[in-house]
Amino acid sequence: MHNDYKNKIISFYRRNKRMPGYAEIMSLVGFKSKNAVYKLINKLVDEGVVKKDAKGRLTPAVGLDEVPMLGLVEAGFPTLVDGEMTDTMSINDYLVRDKEATYLLEVKGDSMIDEGIKEGDLVIVERKGEPKDGDIVIAEIDGGWTMKYYKKKGSITYLKPANKKYSPLYPQYELKVAAIVKGVIRKY
Repeated sequence: MHNDYKNKIISFYRRNKRMPGYAEIMSLVGFKSKNAVYKLINKLVDEGVVKKDAKGRLTPAVGLDEVPMLGLVEAGFPTLVDGEMTDTMSINDYLVRDKEATYLLEVKGDSMIDEGIKEGDLVIVERKGEPKDGDIVIAEIDGGWTMKYYKKKGSITYLKPANKKYSPLYPQYELKVAAIVKGVIRKY
């Protein structure tokens, strides 16, 4: 019976891309009290199925968001690929370094197309650290928000697009970097 409860919670996570709350778990497994849910959660934590964050919310333990990794694929000349699984990889661990400082933004426009960032892509951004020359950043320039290369020459900072159709942006009043782009996600 315990495995049935665990499978229902895992199915909920995979379907909704988030862990259920206590009331949702009550409904999922048919419990009548939150105390019973609390005991179930503690068992699942002990088994390493779920974890609790600092605020007591459930997060998936390693394994729920892992995908088999089969190795390398040649992007040049075709080679034989061994279908043996070499490892598993957590997509979250690969893409997200600091969960508290990371968020996603959907790309609109084509000013970063030569970097391979297209309209409709999702960018993974991190709100920490100082940008370096050449970083792709989310910045506010003279009251408007944009995503461009951060460029610095001496004491002059500006934003440069990755599309020859657009000109660099030099701030008249203010340039504030809110986040640094750490990755791009595209679904086909």
